[in-house]
Formats: sequence, structure tokens, C-alpha cells
Amino acid sequence: MTVVTLLAVGSPASAQEPDQTTESGPSVLVELRLEPDGALSVQEQITVPGTETISRETPLRELAGVDTDRIYQVRDIEVEGETEATVTDAGLAMTAGPGTSTVRYQVLGAVTDLAQGQEVRWQVTGGWDTELESARVSFVSPSAPQSITCLAGAPASSSTCTVAQIDAGQLATATQSGLPAGDRLELSIGLPSETVPANAEFQENFSIARAFALTPVTGAMLGGLLVLLLIALAVPARRRKQDRAALAAEIGPVDVLLTEPDGSVAFASPDGVLPGQVGTVIDEHVDVVDITSTVVDLAVRNYLWIEELHVDQDALDWRIVRRNQPDEALHDYERAVYASLLGPDAGPDRREEVLVSELAADGNLDLAGVESALYADVVERRWFGIRPDRARNRWWWSGLAVAALGAVLTVVLAVLGGSALIGLGVLVSGVIVALDSRRLPARTARGSRLVAQVRGLRTYLDTASHRDIPADDREMVFSRSLPYAVVLGETRRWLGEFATIDGGADGTPGLYWYGEDLGGEESTSPDLRRFAAHFPSFLAELDGVLAEAGHLRSLR
Repeated sequence: MTVVTLLAVGSPASAQEPDQTTESGPSVLVELRLEPDGALSVQEQITVPGTETISRETPLRELAGVDTDRIYQVRDIEVEGETEATVTDAGLAMTAGPGTSTVRYQVLGAVTDLAQGQEVRWQVTGGWDTELESARVSFVSPSAPQSITCLAGAPASSSTCTVAQIDAGQLATATQSGLPAGDRLELSIGLPSETVPANAEFQENFSIARAFALTPVTGAMLGGLLVLLLIALAVPARRRKQDRAALAAEIGPVDVLLTEPDGSVAFASPDGVLPGQVGTVIDEHVDVVDITSTVVDLAVRNYLWIEELHVDQDALDWRIVRRNQPDEALHDYERAVYASLLGPDAGPDRREEVLVSELAADGNLDLAGVESALYADVVERRWFGIRPDRARNRWWWSGLAVAALGAVLTVVLAVLGGSALIGLGVLVSGVIVALDSRRLPARTARGSRLVAQVRGLRTYLDTASHRDIPADDREMVFSRSLPYAVVLGETRRWLGEFATIDGGADGTPGLYWYGEDLGGEESTSPDLRRFAAHFPSFLAELDGVLAEAGHLRSLR
């Protein structure tokens, strides 16, 4: 930027002003006076020869930095002559008609404090839609000007005016001969410090770099947010620690075989847990295998009868038959499983038997009630404080809500020029909480101890031999243990171990709860090798039907 400083004696304004009557094009004469309160009073005399009309728009916002604008305000507009002047969203708009007219107004925001002194800056004229033949400017202030810079040309150009000087006393003047349409004339005056109160107003624009800049304030707020996040994560971390400690605790041997007073051997699960409950407590979900094992357990306990049907040479089907009515010995979820297969105890929807293939084709099997009842059951037994799916969902949805709030804050703060890092921190915190909730254990201390005991049950199923059980009790122990082998994934090993036992050793031929339709004759299954080969197919078919009906997880 070129600074032209000329010292002259006498009255340069009168010496340089040409005779306006000789000008053939529009011209302007601008008088600037800096008031003691910092306002810049402006008087524009606009001369338009002939009958033409000219217009311009002076911007009241200009770029002052990479992401900062300087804001001006115009007030107290007065007009004399054929001219209209208004302030619009875009700036100060003027339309001048033929002849000479005068516009007066005040500008706020023109004075800036610098390191050494003050500066007054204003776009004096320009932006007209026609070429000006001449533009002349004078400036006075409470203190003598120290420097003057006058730029004329296209916006943002550094071309200097024809003449710019400081006269004797406190007058600064500038003259521009010819100002093409659209070009501007901008004046910058240097003054001593504290000449008037500075009133320049600056406004930051949207900037990605600034919005996400790390400042001391932003760092402190992020630190506070980190503390809150650690507190939020401490709750599930503490629960996981307690759960791991309970699972790792030594509970001693788990004896699932009880000797009755008469010397017979019976199977007893730890803490009286049922197969469906075992699966739910272990993985904290109601899965297909939990319901399948319950169906097998209902058959083993003589509420159902399962019969294998040979549809043709290569196809099997199974008939599930009502054997005994559900009673008070059953849990609510077991009655719900029973009813989902065979309907209610009374009424038109009651049925005495159903084929697995019919369940698959029916499409009306609803396991929502079973799932809800099983969750309620494990809570009632105090293995869980609340339903495990709800415990995780509370944290999951809370985390997602915080993440959504963080996303909105990030956008809003970035647009408004705030610390968008804060919103981003909230967003990340919410995502972490939501993801961490998936690992949140919902088991109580009692539930964790049960899982440890189930480890002993699994060890028994994985290592027991039928030779350890009296021959008369093998079928009963095998049958009562089988639903637990199903839910714990030990089915094939358990079936293989007991395939060679004598099903008639207890005085009755074959399994008492499972039979085959052999050539039209209903019978039990004396051959356990054949049962061991076909029973996994029954489990797979029933799993598929239940998974499709209940939209539950299948773990096979």
C-alpha cells in the first residue's frame, strides 16, 4: 500500500478544484469530518450532468483477515436533491438523478486502534454503475493527520489515487481523475493515539480450522468432559470387574449327582436352575437353544411326548404330543413354551399334538411371550437385577442420545464460530458409552456365582461316564441331563457316551419320553444308537422353526 504525504502551504483545496462547469461526466465531492465521539460524518455532493441517473452500493462489510470481516454502520441519512439513499443488507445504496444533490450521513466503525496511533478507513465513493470524471475528498479531525493513503481502482487493488496529500493544519485531501464504473476510492488516514474512541467492529466468519482449534478454554472443557466420560465408564467397568471376580472365585466341586436314601442316583442341577434359565444367565440373552432345551426338558419331565416319524426313506418329522397338563410346578415361561406349541389348556385353539413341520408351515408361532416370561423369570430368581436386554439398552440409547446431541452441537458451534471441538467431544463420548454398553454385564453376584457353578456342570457333561452311574439309573440320569447338554453345546458328546446303555435296565423298554413310529406301530426307542443319530436332526429342525418364528438368535 503506497502512502503519499505532501506538505503544502496555502489552500490546496481551492487551488486544485477545477471548474465544475467544464466537467462533462458525473463527479463527486466528499467532505469527511471525524467527530470527537469517533463517528465519521460524511457529506457527498454528487453532480450528474444531462438527464442520466447513476447508482452505486457501498459495502458495509469488508474482508479484514482470512476468516474475519470488518463491519460498518451508517446512520442519520439526510438527502437534498434528486438522490435516494438507503441502507440495505448489502450496504449503502444510492441513486442520483440529474443535477447536483447532497447526501449526509454518519459512519460508525471507521476508527481502529493500531500499535502506534489510530487509523480511519472508509470507502469514500465508487462502485457506481458509470464512470466518474473526477472524485475529490477532504478530511478533518480533532488531531492533525499523520499519514494518508488513497486507493483507487478495482476492489482489493492497490492502485493509488492521482493526488493524496496532507495540507498545512489538520486537512488531508485526495483527488482522483477518472474512476471507471465499478471501481472504488478508499481513504485511510493515520492519526495520533487516542484521538477519538476506537469503534471498529470485527466479526469472525465460519472457518473449519478455527472452529476445531484447540484453545485453553476448549482444552479445559474437554478435560472436564473426559472426567465425566471416565465416571460414566466406571459404572460398567466396576460391574465387569465384579462379574469377573465372581466367575473366577473358587466354589468347590459341583456335584450334580445325588444319592437317594434308597441308594439310587439322581441328577440335580446347581441352584435348581432349569435348562432355559442356564442359557439366559450365561450369555444374558434369550436364544433359540434356550427354548429348544426347554421343550426337551418338558418331555423329560413327562409334560410332552416326542415321537419320531419316518415320512419317507430320507425324511424325518416329529410329533409333539400333550402328555400331562401344565401345573404349578412349571414356571411361567415353561407354560408359555407349552402353550406356544399346543395352544391353551382349553378352548378351540387347544390341540393334543402338533408336527414340527406343521409349526414351520403355520407361521403363527409367537415367542414374544416366551422371551418376556423367561427374562422376568431370571430377574425374579435374582440372577439379574433388571432384564439384561433393558440394562444394556438403557446405556445404549443414552449413549446414542449423547452422541446425537454432540453431533448437533458440533454443527451449531461450527456455524456460529464457537468451539466445535466441544460438540465433537460430546459426540465421541456418546459413541464410546453406547459401544461400551454392549459389554455391560447385568448379572447380580448371585447370577455370577451360578455361571461359575454351571462351569462345573459343563465339566461334568464333558467328562462323565455312564459307567459311573448304576445301570438302573442311567436312563433317568441321561434323560434329566440331556436338556442341559443341549443348552451348553455338549449334545453330541453326551449322546455318544450314553448310546450304548441298556434302555430296558430300569424295567421299561427304551426312553420313556421319546419314541419312534416304526412301520405304523408306535413304540419307544430301545436302540439308543439310533436315537443318538436322529435326535440332533430334531434339535436342528426345531431350532429353525423357533428362530424364524421368534426372531431369536440361533447359536448352532
